Amino acid sequence: MIRKRTDFLAANRGKRFVTPNFVLLAHRRRSDHPISADTIRRGITVTKKIGNAVARNRMKRRFRALLAQTLPDHGIAGVDHVMIGRKANKETDFTAMKADLEKGLKYLAKKLG
Repeated sequence: MIRKRTDFLAANRGKRFVTPNFVLLAHRRRSDHPISADTIRRGITVTKKIGNAVARNRMKRRFRALLAQTLPDHGIAGVDHVMIGRKANKETDFTAMKADLEKGLKYLAKKLG
């Protein structure tokens, strides 16, 4: 799990995939990074623009579940993955968000090479 601000800022310099519900960032770590090169790391960002604490926490729980289900199969080794929540008009169902995440991971895998 990514917790340091510098890691989030580094991920922001990486490639991105935008959906109506979230932005997925992917950034390949440098070879001299202390985390091993075959590790898949993840991070979640949900700002106060999303809504009250209940809405933000619900979004974070959904993102954690999505990443836990999807990254082992579709994640890119040696890459930091960050999901940033976006304010949508209505809450999208979980299967549609999972399909968007898988599509985004495939797209970013191509972009990162």
